[in-house]
Amino acid sequence: MNTKPSVNYCKKCTLPSSSAVQLIFDEKGVCSGCSTKSESDTVNWERREMLFKRLVEDYKSTDGGYDCIIPVSGGKDSYWQVHLAKSYGLKPLLVTYHGNNYSSTGLKNLQNMREVFDSDHIFFTPQIGTLKTLNRLCQKIMGDMNWHAHAGIFTYPIQVAVEKRIPLMMWGEHGFMDLGGMHSYKDMVEFTYRYRHEHCMRGYEWYDMVEQASKHGETLVDSDMTCWKYPSDDQIEEVGVRGIYISNFFKWEANEHGPLMVKKYGFLESEEPFERTYRTMSNLDDVHENGIHDYMKWVKFGYGRATDHTSKDVRSGLMSRSDGVEEVLIRDHIKSKDLSRWLKYTGWTENEFDRSADKFREPSVWWISNGSWTKRDIDGVDRKYGAVTLSVEEQQKYYIEG
Repeated sequence: MNTKPSVNYCKKCTLPSSSAVQLIFDEKGVCSGCSTKSESDTVNWERREMLFKRLVEDYKSTDGGYDCIIPVSGGKDSYWQVHLAKSYGLKPLLVTYHGNNYSSTGLKNLQNMREVFDSDHIFFTPQIGTLKTLNRLCQKIMGDMNWHAHAGIFTYPIQVAVEKRIPLMMWGEHGFMDLGGMHSYKDMVEFTYRYRHEHCMRGYEWYDMVEQASKHGETLVDSDMTCWKYPSDDQIEEVGVRGIYISNFFKWEANEHGPLMVKKYGFLESEEPFERTYRTMSNLDDVHENGIHDYMKWVKFGYGRATDHTSKDVRSGLMSRSDGVEEVLIRDHIKSKDLSRWLKYTGWTENEFDRSADKFREPSVWWISNGSWTKRDIDGVDRKYGAVTLSVEEQQKYYIEG
């Protein structure tokens, strides 16, 4: 009989070895995310600022046009990006992909952003029927109903850059570097199609959605997917589109940016607390991002947003690991109440959702014990988390105990 799966946890933060962002652990059991964060403390940020000034000077428009494009959601990081750009004399064009699931606070912040920064701003929302179809379809094929949002954020602004011939794009932090240490600060990594395709979009493109729709009882045609079609290499090269990450030039401390944006520009934190994380200033552009979308990460990999946020706060010295562990045990497993909204939005039942979700559980994290999903938590305790919905045949890849 198979042995129980084993997941290791970083000795410094709270991230597990099953992390969706691939981690490397050193001989002391510390993850690559923590190591990269420590590296940021050794960077000469004054020199990086000088490099930034030199770089953007080469891209300033000579005819009164836009100097750069900044993809923005209206979140604290978006505010910080625009704040920095305008502080250094740049005229940005702001571009927003609107996925139709904004929280009320997120919409207020987006509207406020238009007013306080006095910048030209493009909003794009795909047709609602297509968004609902992609919610259902992507939950079926990859366990991520928000694929359309990741794809939209990392495609539509690049389309605008090509169309309007604005070569410089300014992104915030490199997410996988910030959380998991995918790159070193010495790399000065920039945005790439490969990162977008393999990581942000789970290896799927717009044409995969059209193909998969017909296999799963949904309907999509090529013309439905226009905003998710990435420009060709020739188009990118002709304009010279280049995406830089601000976190390579300025030390990225979200817990400092957030309060500063509140004070300086009136940024609003969530009007009500989240169930799956204690932070109220993050991911306000989608009501499901901190909720049922993140619950799917828990189902698949055995951890969620509370783990991500405590890891960052432990690394920044704002929280002890023991306090982080407590938050993780309280929050990571919660099946959040926004599920009812998503079910109504897509026309699914909760049973359909649960059965879909169970198909994506990672065997290195979960096993089945007496009809319940079981995992070993960060405190070393084996706990059961709800009934299994899979058929007997589908359960065979999991260890069965009892």
